[in-house]
Amino acid sequence: QPPAFGFLFDVDGVLVRGSQALPAARRAFQRLADGSGRLRGPVVFLTNAGNCLRSAKARELSQALGLQVSPEQVILSHSPLQLFSHFHQRCMLVAGQGPVEENAHNLGFKHVVTIEALRKAYPLLDMVDQSRRPKELPPPTTGFPTIEGVILFGEPVRWETSLQLITDVLLSNGNPGAELQDVPYPHLPILACNMDLLWMAEAKMPRFGHGTFLLCLENIYKKVTGRELKYEALIGKPSPVTYRYAQFLIQQQAEKQGWKAPIRRLYAVGDNPMSDVYGANLYNSYLKSAQQNQVQAGAKRSPQAASPQTEVYLEPRNDCNNSVESCESILVCTGVYRHSGDVPKEAEPHAMETVFHGHRDFCFDPRLVEASYIVQDVDDAVQLAFEKENWS
Repeated sequence: QPPAFGFLFDVDGVLVRGSQALPAARRAFQRLADGSGRLRGPVVFLTNAGNCLRSAKARELSQALGLQVSPEQVILSHSPLQLFSHFHQRCMLVAGQGPVEENAHNLGFKHVVTIEALRKAYPLLDMVDQSRRPKELPPPTTGFPTIEGVILFGEPVRWETSLQLITDVLLSNGNPGAELQDVPYPHLPILACNMDLLWMAEAKMPRFGHGTFLLCLENIYKKVTGRELKYEALIGKPSPVTYRYAQFLIQQQAEKQGWKAPIRRLYAVGDNPMSDVYGANLYNSYLKSAQQNQVQAGAKRSPQAASPQTEVYLEPRNDCNNSVESCESILVCTGVYRHSGDVPKEAEPHAMETVFHGHRDFCFDPRLVEASYIVQDVDDAVQLAFEKENWS
């Protein structure tokens, strides 16, 4: 029978730990694939990673899982920025690691400036590392474009440089060589991708994520100006915009494969209660509200992105039907979340830790970090979904 459901798989802590594939991931995808290695149902890989290209992440996953993954199945933290076309013609400062310029251009942005290009144009701005300070007074900078917005792709390498230069751009209204009498407010628009405070690699303890960098930037800006840093949009899990985009790709995949049954249910498998579970549950509440003809009620209940413009991206696309009814969260114990004792199949109410690791702009509701199901690993998650769907 054609599948009426699809999977949204987190990557780090669910399928891999650092560069190593988890054994359960291989077993899970042997279940999901037919004899020729083709997937029997729609799958999207939904990761908050962003310091790479979709094609590179698809190659990594193909190698790790032993089957062909296409770039169209991969959603990086910044992928939904393709929808933000009204910023694509602006001159944007981009921060992060990896191919940030190429990523920005692939997403539709026409004019980008990197932190390194800004630093070279204004060498007196980056003063923390004494070995990088200019030995002589540089000539005045001329012809450098005015910056009209900021894209934060992911955690940078030299945090002090990025924190300083981004703050300079915000305080100078995009002209860091100028000296303004008053601090401009509201400041230039900021699009931030990936809010994860922590993530799981090979180390035994979780590592700082981009959410930690955002926390630093927000607090520095408030300490210097006395005002709140505001985001035009927050993209990546747990933003409903990201799940809406994932639903579109799942349905597109089903149509492309010729599976006629409408996709009714999504199963979101993750290891992080504060991003994977929170995001799936928030999107599930949005879907329930949409069914009651209150299309934006789910988004409004939780201020998941500062700008009301973000709600536009939750509206159904013309080329995407509205068949999905639910998004169930399945939490695995192979990453950020670890369960002591036997793994319960049904999540107990308020079983999760109540220290809120989520982003400042998301209200904390303990129910949103309680998974629909807790299982040991991703293979158990796939088996569970198959049982619920009565699928062999």
